[in-house]
Amino acid sequence: MKRFMLSCLAAWLAAALAARAAEPAAGLTHRWVYVSRNLLVDRNVAAVEKLVARAAKAGYTGVVLADSKFMRWDDLPEKYLVNVGRVRAACRRHKLDCIACVCPIGYSNSLLSRDPNLAAGLPVRGAPFVVRGGRLVPADESTVLRNGSFETFKGDRPGGWDWADKPGRISFIDRRVKAHGAASLRMQDIRRHHPTHGNGRVMQTLKVRPFRYWHVSAKVKTEGFTAAGEFRVAVLAAGGAALNHYQPRIRPTQDWTRIDVTFNSLDFEEVRLYLGVWGGGAGKIWFDDVRLAPGGLVNLIRRDGAPVKMTSSDGKTQYAEGRDVAPVRDPLTGNVRYRGNFDVWHARPVVKVLPGGRLAEGGRVLLSYCHAALIHSGQVCCCMSEPKVYEIIKWQIDRVRKHLRPDGYFMQHDEIRVAGWDAACAARKLTCGQVLADNVRRCTAIIRKADPGKPIYVWSDMFDPHHNARKAGRYYLVKGDGPWHGSWEGLEKDVVVVNWHNHQPGRAQSLRHFAGRGHRQVLAGYYDAPVGRIAEWLAEARRVKGVVGVMYTTWRRNYDDLEAFAAEVRKAAR
Repeated sequence: MKRFMLSCLAAWLAAALAARAAEPAAGLTHRWVYVSRNLLVDRNVAAVEKLVARAAKAGYTGVVLADSKFMRWDDLPEKYLVNVGRVRAACRRHKLDCIACVCPIGYSNSLLSRDPNLAAGLPVRGAPFVVRGGRLVPADESTVLRNGSFETFKGDRPGGWDWADKPGRISFIDRRVKAHGAASLRMQDIRRHHPTHGNGRVMQTLKVRPFRYWHVSAKVKTEGFTAAGEFRVAVLAAGGAALNHYQPRIRPTQDWTRIDVTFNSLDFEEVRLYLGVWGGGAGKIWFDDVRLAPGGLVNLIRRDGAPVKMTSSDGKTQYAEGRDVAPVRDPLTGNVRYRGNFDVWHARPVVKVLPGGRLAEGGRVLLSYCHAALIHSGQVCCCMSEPKVYEIIKWQIDRVRKHLRPDGYFMQHDEIRVAGWDAACAARKLTCGQVLADNVRRCTAIIRKADPGKPIYVWSDMFDPHHNARKAGRYYLVKGDGPWHGSWEGLEKDVVVVNWHNHQPGRAQSLRHFAGRGHRQVLAGYYDAPVGRIAEWLAEARRVKGVVGVMYTTWRRNYDDLEAFAAEVRKAAR
Protein backbone atom coordinates (compact mmCIF):
# COMPACT_ATOMS: atom_id res chain seq x y z
CA MET A 1 0.00 0.00 0.00
CA LYS A 2 2.80 2.39 0.93
CA ARG A 3 4.56 1.67 -2.39
CA PHE A 4 1.30 2.33 -4.24
CA MET A 5 0.84 5.67 -2.45
CA LEU A 6 4.43 6.70 -3.20
CA SER A 7 3.88 5.76 -6.83
CA CYS A 8 0.74 7.92 -6.98
CA LEU A 9 2.57 10.80 -5.31
CA ALA A 10 5.42 10.56 -7.84
CA ALA A 11 2.95 10.54 -10.72
CA TRP A 12 1.16 13.59 -9.27
CA LEU A 13 4.44 15.47 -8.85
CA ALA A 14 5.48 14.65 -12.41
CA ALA A 15 2.13 15.88 -13.72
CA ALA A 16 2.38 19.04 -11.64
CA LEU A 17 5.87 19.77 -12.87
CA ALA A 18 4.80 19.18 -16.46
CA ALA A 19 1.86 21.52 -15.99
CA ARG A 20 4.15 24.13 -14.43
CA ALA A 21 6.53 23.80 -17.39
CA ALA A 22 3.69 24.60 -19.76
CA GLU A 23 2.35 27.55 -17.76
CA PRO A 24 2.08 30.66 -19.90
CA ALA A 25 4.48 33.47 -19.14
CA ALA A 26 2.52 36.42 -17.83
CA GLY A 27 1.21 38.56 -20.68
CA LEU A 28 3.21 36.70 -23.34
CA THR A 29 0.41 35.09 -25.30
CA HIS A 30 2.62 34.52 -28.36
CA ARG A 31 5.33 31.99 -27.52
CA TRP A 32 6.61 30.71 -30.82
CA VAL A 33 9.23 28.46 -32.35
CA TYR A 34 10.76 29.45 -35.70
CA VAL A 35 11.01 26.47 -38.06
CA SER A 36 12.51 26.62 -41.56
CA ARG A 37 12.53 23.24 -43.34
CA ASN A 38 12.07 21.70 -46.75
CA LEU A 39 8.77 19.89 -46.25
CA LEU A 40 9.16 17.86 -49.42
CA VAL A 41 11.60 15.64 -47.49
CA ASP A 42 9.83 13.05 -45.34
CA ARG A 43 12.45 12.95 -42.61
CA ASN A 44 12.19 16.73 -42.22
CA VAL A 45 8.45 16.41 -41.72
CA ALA A 46 8.94 13.73 -39.07
CA ALA A 47 11.46 15.97 -37.30
CA VAL A 48 9.02 18.92 -37.35
CA GLU A 49 6.24 16.73 -35.94
CA LYS A 50 8.47 15.77 -33.01
CA LEU A 51 9.49 19.39 -32.54
CA VAL A 52 5.86 20.50 -32.42
CA ALA A 53 5.19 17.96 -29.66
CA ARG A 54 8.21 19.18 -27.69
CA ALA A 55 7.22 22.82 -28.13
CA ALA A 56 3.69 22.19 -26.86
CA LYS A 57 5.00 20.35 -23.81
CA ALA A 58 7.41 23.19 -23.05
CA GLY A 59 4.64 25.79 -23.14
CA TYR A 60 4.97 27.30 -26.61
CA THR A 61 1.80 28.39 -28.34
CA GLY A 62 2.78 28.56 -32.01
CA VAL A 63 5.08 27.56 -34.83
CA VAL A 64 6.35 30.04 -37.42
CA LEU A 65 6.75 27.91 -40.53
CA ALA A 66 9.07 28.86 -43.40
CA ASP A 67 9.68 26.86 -46.56
CA SER A 68 10.95 28.26 -49.86
CA LYS A 69 8.62 25.81 -51.58
CA PHE A 70 5.66 27.95 -50.54
CA MET A 71 6.53 29.64 -53.86
CA ARG A 72 6.34 26.39 -55.84
CA TRP A 73 2.99 24.76 -55.10
CA ASP A 74 2.30 24.23 -58.80
CA ASP A 75 5.39 22.19 -59.71
CA LEU A 76 5.72 19.86 -56.73
CA PRO A 77 4.50 16.27 -56.35
CA GLU A 78 1.34 15.42 -54.45
CA LYS A 79 3.54 14.24 -51.60
CA TYR A 80 4.35 17.85 -50.75
CA LEU A 81 0.70 18.65 -50.02
CA VAL A 82 0.48 15.51 -47.90
CA ASN A 83 3.57 16.53 -45.91
CA VAL A 84 2.31 20.07 -45.39
CA GLY A 85 -0.94 18.55 -44.15
CA ARG A 86 0.97 16.40 -41.66
CA VAL A 87 2.68 19.45 -40.16
CA ARG A 88 -0.58 21.39 -40.03
CA ALA A 89 -2.32 18.46 -38.34
CA ALA A 90 0.47 18.21 -35.76
CA CYS A 91 -0.02 21.88 -34.87
CA ARG A 92 -3.76 21.38 -34.46
CA ARG A 93 -3.28 18.19 -32.46
CA HIS A 94 -1.02 19.98 -30.00
CA LYS A 95 -3.09 23.19 -30.04
CA LEU A 96 -0.31 25.33 -31.50
CA ASP A 97 -0.93 28.17 -33.93
CA CYS A 98 0.68 27.81 -37.35
CA ILE A 99 2.05 31.09 -38.73
CA ALA A 100 3.08 30.99 -42.40
CA CYS A 101 6.04 32.94 -43.77
CA VAL A 102 5.12 34.79 -46.98
CA CYS A 103 6.23 37.80 -49.07
CA PRO A 104 10.00 37.08 -49.39
CA ILE A 105 11.06 40.66 -50.14
CA GLY A 106 14.56 40.62 -48.64
CA TYR A 107 15.74 37.06 -49.26
CA SER A 108 13.86 36.85 -52.54
CA ASN A 109 15.40 33.82 -54.22
CA SER A 110 12.21 31.77 -53.82
CA LEU A 111 10.12 34.55 -55.40
CA LEU A 112 12.69 34.88 -58.18
CA SER A 113 12.32 31.18 -58.94
CA ARG A 114 9.11 32.24 -60.67
CA ASP A 115 10.88 34.96 -62.68
CA PRO A 116 14.62 35.63 -62.13
CA ASN A 117 14.38 38.87 -64.13
CA LEU A 118 12.48 40.46 -61.24
CA ALA A 119 15.77 40.76 -59.35
CA ALA A 120 16.76 44.25 -58.25
CA GLY A 121 19.27 45.51 -60.78
CA LEU A 122 22.49 47.50 -60.66
CA PRO A 123 22.95 49.67 -63.77
CA VAL A 124 25.80 49.53 -66.27
CA ARG A 125 26.04 52.66 -68.39
CA GLY A 126 27.87 52.83 -71.71
CA ALA A 127 30.13 49.82 -71.26
CA PRO A 128 32.28 49.29 -74.39
CA PHE A 129 31.95 46.07 -76.42
CA VAL A 130 33.61 45.15 -79.71
CA VAL A 131 32.51 42.87 -82.55
CA ARG A 132 34.98 40.01 -82.64
CA GLY A 133 34.40 36.73 -84.45
CA GLY A 134 30.82 37.66 -85.11
CA ARG A 135 30.07 38.22 -81.44
CA LEU A 136 29.86 41.14 -79.02
CA VAL A 137 32.83 40.89 -76.65
CA PRO A 138 33.44 43.13 -73.58
CA ALA A 139 36.21 45.60 -74.31
CA ASP A 140 36.43 47.88 -71.27
CA GLU A 141 40.08 48.84 -70.78
CA SER A 142 39.42 51.83 -68.53
CA THR A 143 40.72 50.04 -65.41
CA VAL A 144 43.93 48.00 -65.14
CA LEU A 145 45.11 45.78 -62.29
CA ARG A 146 48.87 45.86 -61.77
CA ASN A 147 51.11 42.87 -60.99
CA GLY A 148 48.27 40.41 -60.41
CA SER A 149 50.70 37.46 -60.40
CA PHE A 150 53.17 39.12 -57.99
CA GLU A 151 55.99 38.77 -60.50
CA THR A 152 57.61 42.06 -59.48
CA PHE A 153 58.58 42.69 -55.90
CA LYS A 154 61.18 44.18 -53.61
CA GLY A 155 61.98 41.83 -50.79
CA ASP A 156 58.54 40.75 -49.53
CA ARG A 157 56.78 43.83 -50.86
CA PRO A 158 54.78 43.18 -54.06
CA GLY A 159 55.18 45.84 -56.75
CA GLY A 160 52.09 47.63 -58.03
CA TRP A 161 50.14 46.97 -54.84
CA ASP A 162 49.79 49.84 -52.38
CA TRP A 163 50.67 47.60 -49.49
CA ALA A 164 50.45 44.17 -47.93
CA ASP A 165 50.14 43.68 -44.17
CA LYS A 166 53.52 43.47 -42.40
CA PRO A 167 55.85 42.22 -45.18
CA GLY A 168 58.37 39.70 -43.82
CA ARG A 169 56.20 38.84 -40.80
CA ILE A 170 52.68 38.26 -42.20
CA SER A 171 53.15 38.70 -45.97
CA PHE A 172 55.86 36.95 -47.98
CA ILE A 173 56.79 36.65 -51.63
CA ASP A 174 56.90 32.88 -52.22
CA ARG A 175 59.01 31.70 -55.20
CA ARG A 176 58.62 28.02 -54.37
CA VAL A 177 54.82 27.69 -54.15
CA LYS A 178 52.98 29.39 -57.00
CA ALA A 179 50.11 28.83 -59.42
CA HIS A 180 51.35 31.08 -62.21
CA GLY A 181 54.65 32.61 -63.21
CA ALA A 182 57.59 32.74 -60.84
CA ALA A 183 56.05 33.81 -57.50
CA SER A 184 52.95 34.09 -55.34
CA LEU A 185 52.04 36.08 -52.22
CA ARG A 186 51.83 34.05 -49.00
CA MET A 187 50.39 35.10 -45.65
CA GLN A 188 50.83 33.05 -42.51
CA ASP A 189 50.30 33.05 -38.74
CA ILE A 190 48.39 36.28 -39.02
CA ARG A 191 47.04 36.46 -35.48
CA ARG A 192 50.51 35.96 -33.98
CA HIS A 193 51.81 39.10 -35.66
CA HIS A 194 48.57 41.10 -35.60
CA PRO A 195 47.03 40.07 -32.25
CA THR A 196 44.53 42.94 -31.98
CA HIS A 197 42.61 42.54 -35.23
CA GLY A 198 44.21 39.64 -37.06
CA ASN A 199 44.41 41.54 -40.34
CA GLY A 200 46.18 39.91 -43.26
CA ARG A 201 45.46 41.69 -46.56
CA VAL A 202 46.94 42.99 -49.77
CA MET A 203 45.43 46.14 -51.34
CA GLN A 204 45.55 48.02 -54.64
CA THR A 205 43.83 51.31 -55.54
CA LEU A 206 42.04 51.35 -58.90
CA LYS A 207 40.70 54.20 -60.97
CA VAL A 208 37.27 53.26 -62.35
CA ARG A 209 34.52 54.71 -64.51
CA PRO A 210 31.15 55.10 -62.75
CA PHE A 211 28.56 52.39 -63.35
CA ARG A 212 30.87 49.80 -64.81
CA TYR A 213 30.67 46.09 -64.03
CA TRP A 214 33.83 44.17 -63.11
CA HIS A 215 34.85 40.58 -62.49
CA VAL A 216 37.67 39.90 -60.02
CA SER A 217 39.18 36.43 -59.82
CA ALA A 218 42.22 34.95 -58.09
CA LYS A 219 43.79 31.61 -57.36
CA VAL A 220 43.90 30.77 -53.67
CA LYS A 221 45.68 27.96 -51.83
CA THR A 222 45.51 27.21 -48.09
CA GLU A 223 47.23 25.01 -45.55
CA GLY A 224 45.81 24.69 -42.04
CA PHE A 225 44.28 28.15 -42.42
CA THR A 226 42.01 28.53 -39.40
CA ALA A 227 40.29 31.71 -40.63
CA ALA A 228 38.95 30.29 -43.92
CA GLY A 229 35.47 31.56 -43.01
CA GLU A 230 36.84 35.11 -42.71
CA PHE A 231 38.30 35.29 -46.22
CA ARG A 232 37.09 38.31 -48.20
CA VAL A 233 37.56 40.07 -51.50
CA ALA A 234 36.60 43.58 -50.46
CA VAL A 235 36.01 46.46 -52.85
CA LEU A 236 35.78 49.72 -50.92
CA ALA A 237 35.04 53.21 -52.23
CA ALA A 238 34.94 56.67 -50.67
CA GLY A 239 33.55 56.78 -47.17
CA GLY A 240 34.11 53.06 -46.72
CA ALA A 241 31.27 52.14 -49.10
CA ALA A 242 31.54 48.42 -49.84
CA LEU A 243 30.78 47.49 -53.45
CA ASN A 244 31.15 43.72 -53.07
CA HIS A 245 29.25 41.77 -50.41
CA TYR A 246 29.57 38.30 -51.90
CA GLN A 247 31.81 35.99 -49.88
CA PRO A 248 33.63 33.28 -51.85
CA ARG A 249 34.16 30.08 -49.91
CA ILE A 250 37.53 28.53 -49.29
CA ARG A 251 38.55 25.54 -47.15
CA PRO A 252 41.17 25.49 -44.37
CA THR A 253 43.33 23.29 -46.58
CA GLN A 254 42.92 23.31 -50.35
CA ASP A 255 45.06 23.25 -53.48
CA TRP A 256 45.03 26.17 -55.90
CA THR A 257 41.39 27.08 -56.53
CA ARG A 258 40.05 30.01 -58.54
CA ILE A 259 37.58 32.24 -56.67
CA ASP A 260 35.32 34.83 -58.28
CA VAL A 261 33.52 38.00 -57.23
CA THR A 262 31.95 40.87 -59.15
CA PHE A 263 31.30 44.51 -58.35
CA ASN A 264 29.62 47.54 -59.88
CA SER A 265 31.48 50.83 -59.46
CA LEU A 266 28.13 52.64 -59.06
CA ASP A 267 28.76 56.40 -58.82
CA PHE A 268 32.43 56.14 -57.75
CA GLU A 269 35.63 56.90 -59.66
CA GLU A 270 38.12 55.16 -57.38
CA VAL A 271 38.03 51.93 -55.40
CA ARG A 272 40.39 49.95 -53.19
CA LEU A 273 40.61 46.23 -53.90
CA TYR A 274 41.54 44.01 -50.93
CA LEU A 275 42.24 40.27 -50.75
CA GLY A 276 42.67 38.63 -47.38
CA VAL A 277 41.11 38.43 -43.94
CA TRP A 278 40.01 40.68 -41.15
CA GLY A 279 40.28 38.39 -38.14
CA GLY A 280 42.91 35.89 -39.21
CA GLY A 281 44.36 33.09 -37.13
CA ALA A 282 46.99 30.45 -37.79
CA GLY A 283 48.04 28.62 -40.92
CA LYS A 284 48.94 29.74 -44.44
CA ILE A 285 47.13 31.26 -47.39
CA TRP A 286 48.56 32.01 -50.85
CA PHE A 287 47.29 34.36 -53.59
CA ASP A 288 48.26 34.27 -57.23
CA ASP A 289 47.06 35.12 -60.74
CA VAL A 290 44.70 37.91 -59.61
CA ARG A 291 42.70 39.16 -62.59
CA LEU A 292 40.35 42.06 -63.30
CA ALA A 293 38.10 41.93 -66.37
CA PRO A 294 34.76 43.38 -67.50
CA GLY A 295 31.75 41.54 -66.10
CA GLY A 296 30.05 41.56 -69.47
CA LEU A 297 26.47 40.32 -69.46
CA VAL A 298 26.76 37.77 -66.65
CA ASN A 299 23.55 37.79 -64.57
CA LEU A 300 21.90 40.18 -67.03
CA ILE A 301 18.34 41.18 -66.06
CA ARG A 302 15.72 41.64 -68.81
CA ARG A 303 12.45 43.42 -68.10
CA ASP A 304 10.79 46.70 -68.98
CA GLY A 305 12.12 48.26 -65.79
CA ALA A 306 15.68 47.20 -66.67
CA PRO A 307 16.08 47.84 -70.41
CA VAL A 308 19.06 47.06 -72.63
CA LYS A 309 20.33 49.88 -74.85
CA MET A 310 22.99 49.51 -77.57
CA THR A 311 24.51 52.48 -79.38
CA SER A 312 27.52 53.37 -81.48
CA SER A 313 30.53 54.86 -79.72
CA ASP A 314 29.33 58.38 -80.53
CA GLY A 315 25.78 57.58 -79.38
CA LYS A 316 24.24 58.60 -82.70
CA THR A 317 23.20 55.13 -83.87
CA GLN A 318 21.01 52.86 -81.77
CA TYR A 319 21.31 49.17 -82.53
CA ALA A 320 18.44 46.72 -82.18
CA GLU A 321 17.95 43.10 -81.22
CA GLY A 322 16.62 41.10 -84.13
CA ARG A 323 18.12 43.47 -86.66
CA ASP A 324 21.75 43.95 -85.65
CA VAL A 325 22.25 41.33 -82.96
CA ALA A 326 20.46 38.22 -81.73
CA PRO A 327 18.36 38.53 -78.55
CA VAL A 328 20.53 39.58 -75.61
CA ARG A 329 20.00 37.11 -72.78
CA ASP A 330 21.83 35.29 -70.02
CA PRO A 331 20.04 31.93 -69.66
CA LEU A 332 21.90 31.28 -66.39
CA THR A 333 20.60 34.36 -64.59
CA GLY A 334 18.87 32.87 -61.55
CA ASN A 335 18.85 29.47 -63.17
CA VAL A 336 21.98 27.67 -61.99
CA ARG A 337 21.07 24.06 -61.14
CA TYR A 338 17.54 25.19 -60.28
CA ARG A 339 15.33 28.25 -60.70
CA GLY A 340 15.93 31.01 -58.19
CA ASN A 341 19.56 30.05 -57.59
CA PHE A 342 22.10 32.63 -58.73
CA ASP A 343 25.85 32.19 -58.93
CA VAL A 344 28.28 35.08 -58.85
CA TRP A 345 30.11 34.05 -62.00
CA HIS A 346 29.73 31.74 -64.98
CA ALA A 347 30.62 31.74 -68.66
CA ARG A 348 29.67 35.03 -70.28
CA PRO A 349 26.56 34.74 -72.47
CA VAL A 350 27.15 34.89 -76.21
CA VAL A 351 25.58 37.72 -78.21
CA LYS A 352 25.75 37.00 -81.94
CA VAL A 353 25.97 39.75 -84.51
CA LEU A 354 23.40 39.15 -87.27
CA PRO A 355 24.31 39.03 -90.98
CA GLY A 356 22.97 42.03 -92.85
CA GLY A 357 22.91 44.21 -89.75
CA ARG A 358 24.74 47.46 -89.21
CA LEU A 359 27.61 46.01 -87.19
CA ALA A 360 30.84 44.90 -88.86
CA GLU A 361 33.86 43.05 -87.50
CA GLY A 362 35.82 45.36 -85.22
CA GLY A 363 32.88 47.69 -84.72
CA ARG A 364 32.47 49.14 -81.24
CA VAL A 365 29.22 49.28 -79.29
CA LEU A 366 28.25 50.89 -75.98
CA LEU A 367 25.85 48.80 -73.90
CA SER A 368 23.69 49.98 -71.01
CA TYR A 369 21.82 47.37 -68.97
CA CYS A 370 21.26 46.01 -65.44
CA HIS A 371 22.67 42.96 -63.68
CA ALA A 372 21.79 41.13 -60.49
CA ALA A 373 24.02 41.41 -57.40
CA LEU A 374 24.66 38.59 -54.93
CA ILE A 375 25.01 39.22 -51.20
CA HIS A 376 27.06 36.99 -48.86
CA SER A 377 26.46 33.37 -49.88
CA GLY A 378 23.86 34.02 -52.58
CA GLN A 379 21.03 36.29 -51.38
CA VAL A 380 19.31 38.19 -54.20
CA CYS A 381 16.60 40.80 -53.63
CA CYS A 382 13.58 41.45 -55.82
CA CYS A 383 12.64 44.81 -57.31
CA MET A 384 9.72 46.20 -55.30
CA SER A 385 8.75 48.54 -58.15
CA GLU A 386 7.83 45.78 -60.59
CA PRO A 387 4.05 45.02 -60.81
CA LYS A 388 4.67 41.32 -61.42
CA VAL A 389 6.17 41.00 -57.93
CA TYR A 390 2.72 41.67 -56.49
CA GLU A 391 1.07 39.19 -58.83
CA ILE A 392 3.43 36.52 -57.53
CA ILE A 393 2.87 37.50 -53.89
CA LYS A 394 -0.89 37.28 -54.38
CA TRP A 395 -0.45 33.89 -56.04
CA GLN A 396 1.64 32.67 -53.10
CA ILE A 397 -0.74 33.87 -50.41
CA ASP A 398 -3.79 32.39 -52.15
CA ARG A 399 -2.12 28.99 -52.22
CA VAL A 400 -0.74 29.18 -48.69
CA ARG A 401 -4.28 29.97 -47.50
CA LYS A 402 -5.72 27.09 -49.52
CA HIS A 403 -3.18 24.39 -48.63
CA LEU A 404 -2.00 25.38 -45.15
CA ARG A 405 -4.93 27.29 -43.62
CA PRO A 406 -2.56 29.23 -41.36
CA ASP A 407 -3.54 31.09 -38.21
CA GLY A 408 -1.55 34.13 -39.32
CA TYR A 409 0.89 35.45 -41.92
CA PHE A 410 4.48 36.55 -41.32
CA MET A 411 5.80 38.95 -44.00
CA GLN A 412 9.49 38.35 -44.72
CA HIS A 413 10.66 41.95 -45.16
CA ASP A 414 14.15 41.45 -43.83
CA GLU A 415 17.65 42.72 -44.72
CA ILE A 416 16.74 44.17 -48.13
CA ARG A 417 20.25 44.82 -49.39
CA VAL A 418 19.90 45.83 -53.07
CA ALA A 419 17.37 48.43 -54.25
CA GLY A 420 16.71 51.74 -55.91
CA TRP A 421 19.04 51.72 -58.93
CA ASP A 422 17.16 50.29 -61.91
CA ALA A 423 14.78 52.20 -64.18
CA ALA A 424 11.66 50.78 -62.54
CA CYS A 425 12.66 52.37 -59.22
CA ALA A 426 14.16 55.55 -60.66
CA ALA A 427 10.97 56.36 -62.61
CA ARG A 428 8.96 56.59 -59.39
CA LYS A 429 11.11 59.43 -57.99
CA LEU A 430 10.71 58.07 -54.47
CA THR A 431 13.25 57.28 -51.79
CA CYS A 432 13.85 53.62 -51.11
CA GLY A 433 12.09 54.12 -47.77
CA GLN A 434 9.00 55.36 -49.57
CA VAL A 435 9.15 52.43 -52.01
CA LEU A 436 9.33 50.00 -49.09
CA ALA A 437 6.48 51.76 -47.27
CA ASP A 438 4.33 51.35 -50.37
CA ASN A 439 5.41 47.72 -50.73
CA VAL A 440 4.53 46.65 -47.19
CA ARG A 441 1.23 48.49 -47.44
CA ARG A 442 0.38 46.59 -50.63
CA CYS A 443 1.49 43.24 -49.21
CA THR A 444 -0.68 43.80 -46.14
CA ALA A 445 -3.68 44.60 -48.34
CA ILE A 446 -3.15 41.43 -50.40
CA ILE A 447 -3.15 39.28 -47.25
CA ARG A 448 -6.23 41.00 -45.80
CA LYS A 449 -8.18 40.46 -49.01
CA ALA A 450 -7.13 36.83 -49.32
CA ASP A 451 -7.75 35.83 -45.70
CA PRO A 452 -9.71 38.52 -43.81
CA GLY A 453 -9.26 38.74 -40.07
CA LYS A 454 -6.02 36.79 -39.82
CA PRO A 455 -3.21 38.52 -37.89
CA ILE A 456 -0.22 39.81 -39.86
CA TYR A 457 3.36 39.99 -38.62
CA VAL A 458 6.58 41.46 -40.02
CA TRP A 459 10.27 41.56 -39.11
CA SER A 460 11.36 44.80 -37.46
CA ASP A 461 14.72 45.71 -38.96
CA MET A 462 13.69 47.42 -42.20
CA PHE A 463 11.21 49.67 -40.34
CA ASP A 464 13.39 50.54 -37.38
CA PRO A 465 15.23 53.92 -37.36
CA HIS A 466 17.61 52.43 -34.77
CA HIS A 467 18.44 49.43 -36.94
CA ASN A 468 18.40 49.20 -40.77
CA ALA A 469 16.16 52.24 -41.35
CA ARG A 470 18.57 54.78 -39.90
CA LYS A 471 18.41 58.41 -40.95
CA ALA A 472 21.93 58.46 -42.41
CA GLY A 473 24.56 56.11 -43.75
CA ARG A 474 24.88 53.63 -46.60
CA TYR A 475 23.19 50.24 -46.45
CA TYR A 476 24.81 47.54 -48.58
CA LEU A 477 23.97 48.21 -52.28
CA VAL A 478 20.85 50.29 -51.67
CA LYS A 479 20.70 53.70 -53.32
CA GLY A 480 20.82 56.78 -51.12
CA ASP A 481 21.94 58.04 -47.74
CA GLY A 482 19.86 56.51 -44.95
CA PRO A 483 17.87 54.87 -47.75
CA TRP A 484 15.23 53.06 -45.67
CA HIS A 485 14.41 55.95 -43.34
CA GLY A 486 10.65 56.56 -43.09
CA SER A 487 9.72 53.07 -44.31
CA TRP A 488 7.69 52.49 -41.13
CA GLU A 489 5.03 54.88 -42.44
CA GLY A 490 3.74 51.96 -44.51
CA LEU A 491 3.07 49.78 -41.48
CA GLU A 492 -0.55 49.69 -40.35
CA LYS A 493 -0.95 49.84 -36.59
CA ASP A 494 -2.38 46.34 -36.24
CA VAL A 495 0.61 44.70 -37.97
CA VAL A 496 2.53 42.97 -35.18
CA VAL A 497 6.28 43.66 -35.29
CA VAL A 498 8.64 40.76 -34.66
CA ASN A 499 11.53 42.67 -33.16
CA TRP A 500 14.99 41.17 -33.61
CA HIS A 501 17.05 44.19 -32.56
CA ASN A 502 18.25 42.20 -29.59
CA HIS A 503 21.63 43.81 -28.93
CA GLN A 504 22.58 47.13 -27.42
CA PRO A 505 22.90 49.93 -28.32
CA GLY A 506 19.51 50.77 -29.74
CA ARG A 507 17.49 47.85 -28.42
CA ALA A 508 15.46 49.90 -25.95
CA GLN A 509 14.90 52.66 -28.52
CA SER A 510 13.58 50.09 -30.99
CA LEU A 511 11.03 48.87 -28.48
CA ARG A 512 9.92 52.43 -27.81
CA HIS A 513 9.74 53.29 -31.52
CA PHE A 514 7.24 50.56 -32.34
CA ALA A 515 5.34 50.88 -29.07
CA GLY A 516 4.96 54.60 -29.70
CA ARG A 517 3.37 53.83 -33.06
CA GLY A 518 0.87 51.51 -31.40
CA HIS A 519 2.30 48.22 -32.66
CA ARG A 520 2.25 45.07 -30.60
CA GLN A 521 5.64 43.33 -30.56
CA VAL A 522 7.05 39.82 -30.37
CA LEU A 523 10.70 39.54 -29.31
CA ALA A 524 12.74 37.29 -31.61
CA GLY A 525 15.19 35.95 -29.06
CA TYR A 526 17.84 33.23 -28.81
CA TYR A 527 19.65 33.51 -32.21
CA ASP A 528 21.80 30.52 -31.20
CA ALA A 529 23.14 32.49 -28.24
CA PRO A 530 22.96 31.95 -24.45
CA VAL A 531 19.30 31.59 -23.47
CA GLY A 532 19.71 33.94 -20.50
CA ARG A 533 19.92 36.98 -22.76
CA ILE A 534 16.16 36.99 -23.21
CA ALA A 535 15.76 37.97 -19.54
CA GLU A 536 17.52 41.33 -20.08
CA TRP A 537 15.38 42.06 -23.10
CA LEU A 538 12.15 41.18 -21.33
CA ALA A 539 13.15 43.44 -18.44
CA GLU A 540 13.44 46.36 -20.89
CA ALA A 541 10.18 45.33 -22.54
CA ARG A 542 8.29 45.92 -19.28
CA ARG A 543 8.85 49.64 -19.77
CA VAL A 544 6.75 49.77 -22.94
CA LYS A 545 3.25 48.67 -23.83
CA GLY A 546 2.30 45.96 -26.25
CA VAL A 547 5.03 43.31 -25.97
CA VAL A 548 2.90 40.21 -26.38
CA GLY A 549 5.36 37.41 -26.97
CA VAL A 550 8.73 35.86 -27.70
CA MET A 551 10.07 33.57 -30.41
CA TYR A 552 12.76 30.91 -30.17
CA THR A 553 14.69 31.94 -33.26
CA THR A 554 17.42 29.69 -34.61
CA TRP A 555 19.15 29.91 -38.00
CA ARG A 556 21.14 26.73 -37.38
CA ARG A 557 18.12 24.52 -36.71
CA ASN A 558 19.45 24.03 -33.20
CA TYR A 559 16.57 23.14 -30.91
CA ASP A 560 18.68 21.80 -28.06
CA ASP A 561 17.85 24.87 -25.95
CA LEU A 562 14.11 24.87 -26.67
CA GLU A 563 13.02 23.95 -23.15
CA ALA A 564 15.73 26.01 -21.45
CA PHE A 565 14.69 29.10 -23.39
CA ALA A 566 11.05 28.56 -22.38
CA ALA A 567 12.11 28.26 -18.75
CA GLU A 568 14.07 31.52 -18.96
CA VAL A 569 11.05 33.28 -20.43
CA ARG A 570 8.79 32.01 -17.64
CA LYS A 571 11.29 33.06 -14.99
CA ALA A 572 11.83 36.51 -16.50
CA ALA A 573 8.10 37.14 -16.91
CA ARG A 574 7.13 36.42 -13.29
